Amino acid sequence: MSETTPAPSPATGSDKPAKEEESFLVFLLKLVVLVAIFRSFIFAPFNIPSESMLPRLVNGDYLLAAKWPYGFSRYSLPFALPLLPEERVLASPPERGDVVIFKQPPLKDLDYIKRVIALPGDTVQMVEGQLILNGQPVPKQRLTDFEIAISPNTRCYSPQYAARRADGIDVCRYPRFRETLPGGRSYEVLDLGPREKDNTDPVMVPEGHLFLMGDNRDNSEDSRFPAEPGRGIGLVPMDNLVGKAQVMMWSTDGSAEWLKPWTWFSAARWDRIGSGF
Repeated sequence: MSETTPAPSPATGSDKPAKEEESFLVFLLKLVVLVAIFRSFIFAPFNIPSESMLPRLVNGDYLLAAKWPYGFSRYSLPFALPLLPEERVLASPPERGDVVIFKQPPLKDLDYIKRVIALPGDTVQMVEGQLILNGQPVPKQRLTDFEIAISPNTRCYSPQYAARRADGIDVCRYPRFRETLPGGRSYEVLDLGPREKDNTDPVMVPEGHLFLMGDNRDNSEDSRFPAEPGRGIGLVPMDNLVGKAQVMMWSTDGSAEWLKPWTWFSAARWDRIGSGF
C-alpha cells in the first residue's frame, strides 16, 4: 500500500503576508509607545525661537531637556494629555540658576524657557538694572562684549549694536556681564542699558512658585511682567515645570535651504553643539 504526502494547504501561503503585516503593525505600535515614554519621562527636544536667553541660548538652537529632575505631571506628556494629574508627582524643586522649560501661565499651552532666579520665600527686586536677592545685590561683573553673526535667525536690536569684523562678517555686539547667585552658580547676561523693568518693587516668591528671568534682561518678558497669554509669565507655579535644559544637540543660523544640501552644513553653528548647562 503506497503512502502519499498531503499537499500544502492553499491558505498557508496566503497567511504569510497577513502575518508579516500584523507583525509590522505590532512593531510600529511598540515603537510609538517607546518614543512616547522616552519623550514623556526621560528626554524631549525643544527649539529656541527667540533671543530672550542670549547669550546662553540663541534663535535656532535645539536642545534636549531632561524630564525627570522636577517630577512629572500631565505637562510632561505629549499634548499635555490628561493621563497624569496637574500636580507633579515625585516632585523635586529646582535650584537657583537652573535653565527650565515650563508651561506659560495662565493658558498652559506654550513652552517657555527661562532661568530660575528665586525660590519660594526669596525676595526679588531690580534697582537700576541690578538684581537684588533677599536684600543683597547679586554680584555683576563686566565682561567683553557678546558677539553674534547676523543671519536669518539673528538681527541687531538697533544700529548702535551693529559692527563688522576684520574678516568682513557683520555681527551684533552687546554689553555682557557675569552674575553669581548665592551658592556660587554663575551665568552670563546681557544688559543694554536703562529700560522699563530695570526698576521694580520688591516681590516675595510665594510657596510653590518660582521667579524666572531671561538672560537677555532687556528683551525678556519674564516674571517681572504680569502673566498674559503669549507675553509675560508672572510668578510661575512649580507644577508648570516640564524639564531641565541638559545639552545642545543642534544649532542653525537659519540660512539652510532644503534644495541645497550643502547649506545644511554651512548653516550649522558647530561650536554650540554638545555644550551642556
